[in-house]
Amino acid sequence: MRDALAHRGPDACGLWSDPAVGIGLAHRRLSILDLSENGAQPMHCASGRFVITYNGEIYNFAELHRELERTGYRFRGHCDTEVLLAACESWGVRPALERCNGMFAFALWDRQKRRLYLARDRMGEKPLYYGWMPEGLIFASELKSFRACPTFRAEIDREALALYLQYQYIPEPFSIYKNVRKLPPGCTLSLTTAMAGQPPGPEPYWSLKRVAERGLRCSLECSETEAIDELERLLRRSIGLRMVADVPVGAFLSGGIDSSTVVALAQAESSRPVKTFSIGFAERGYDEAVAAKAVAAHLGTDHTELYVTPAEAMATIPLMPTLYDEPFADNSQIPTYLVAKLARQSVKVSISGDGGDELFGGYNRHWQGSRVWALRRWLPPGIRTPAAVAANTLAKLPAAPARKLSKFAILMRARSTGAVYKDLVADREPPGPLMTDGPRAVRDRWEIPPLEDADFAHSIMYSDAITYLPGDILVKVDRATMGVSLEARTPYLDHQVVEFAWQLPLSLKIRPPWSKYVLRQVLYRHVPRALIDRPKQGFSVPIGEWLRGPMREWAEDLLGESRLKQGGVLNPKTVRAMWRQHLSGAREWRNGLWNVLMLQSWREHWKV
Repeated sequence: MRDALAHRGPDACGLWSDPAVGIGLAHRRLSILDLSENGAQPMHCASGRFVITYNGEIYNFAELHRELERTGYRFRGHCDTEVLLAACESWGVRPALERCNGMFAFALWDRQKRRLYLARDRMGEKPLYYGWMPEGLIFASELKSFRACPTFRAEIDREALALYLQYQYIPEPFSIYKNVRKLPPGCTLSLTTAMAGQPPGPEPYWSLKRVAERGLRCSLECSETEAIDELERLLRRSIGLRMVADVPVGAFLSGGIDSSTVVALAQAESSRPVKTFSIGFAERGYDEAVAAKAVAAHLGTDHTELYVTPAEAMATIPLMPTLYDEPFADNSQIPTYLVAKLARQSVKVSISGDGGDELFGGYNRHWQGSRVWALRRWLPPGIRTPAAVAANTLAKLPAAPARKLSKFAILMRARSTGAVYKDLVADREPPGPLMTDGPRAVRDRWEIPPLEDADFAHSIMYSDAITYLPGDILVKVDRATMGVSLEARTPYLDHQVVEFAWQLPLSLKIRPPWSKYVLRQVLYRHVPRALIDRPKQGFSVPIGEWLRGPMREWAEDLLGESRLKQGGVLNPKTVRAMWRQHLSGAREWRNGLWNVLMLQSWREHWKV
């Protein structure tokens, strides 16, 4: 199980077990801080009471180190793992977690009380799976470890699969396998050997729902300039903490608002040019490398870019099932992996701009959705349904903006903001049932706790932050980077930045025609508007065009009727109809087809 994760930690490995109790901890090390043996894991605390195996970084470890030293604690080295152990021993697990600023997943064994703690960071940057086998509990950072366990049964959870086919990823706490769950962000799981067979549920030590509701109730009363100043201060501190390492650190740069702000502030904090990395595509509308290069030139970073051909992108596709142990179909997985691979040639740590959209209103559904929702409120109920029907009819016409029209129809029919999110982010309905026995009611089991007294935009931003961000964005980044033994750090997800963002009024986030207004104002202090103010592109590849061109033969092979019938999961008739419509240009099914193709590739690789 340990060595199945060698890519996450190629520098060293460790193993500790207590056969008398029936507990074992293993670790693969990616050395970032304290490269000596003092940082080896699994690690014991000074008294020997606690043992830990841990993935991640505690960014305020130096501050905690000083505080613990003042109480008389003596450290062997200067790594954050030892500080985390000392904090748990000195203050208790939950108080230690509440004081830690970091990204992490860990298993901590209390030898005295014979109690195991599993814990995950507040926003879900680091993964943690757990499952019950006949012999007891197993847990790991990735599911490929589970498959190395002799008693593990890789049985597909069809309800989780139905969620995947609708949303392109499997949301937490579900996993693709039965009896396996993801520990939700901001939670711990605590159990003893006496609890075998009666597992407890996860317990939150931090809640984004509480943070968001408190922020909306007690929004900041300050001037716009004061808000911009404070956001820049918090981001500078967050970025400064994330640049601490005993190995080279770089940054991903797409040229968009989020990554450009991170790089601008990182360069302001650094005495040397920051190493930055970007990926470009020749296809018009998908190339952000030009914008990234201009930003890098203005800031004076040490910039590296790579233009990728369809053939080079296709060469990465066989790797996707090995990186993502579950079916995963966000097609930006390809450029994310490629830019991670590029960065790893020069650095061991890279900071990224992920999380800015969810915190500051960067997606179209946040601000354009608000406009449609406001329009809906003014329309009489008798007009909303005909408007939705008309939009859905138009969406089926060739060359129509089908996705926008479908979303308009969803908003016209919605009863409440709480009910609309799952429909807004789901893929469009295919021309027939996609699964042979697809459970229709599965979305009702996927619970998104509603945000009390929130306007439309904040309600959708919150839903994105607790579902799409940890389930899609952070999974994509973690697996792509760790797949090449690179650690990614995300300054926007510092919990102090998150808590501040939720105290800002909506007018400082969305101010048409611009989204992320307050973040733009921070960036304008460092980069000219002319380099920044342009339509949002996103970090994706032209999958629709490639499926009709250089990827057609590969896709046709996986979408053959005989291969679709294998496993009895997919309905070949529906999939073949989608494929024909896409090839002819009658309908655009790039997302739906990519879902199926990634599922087919995953099933064939893992033989399930």
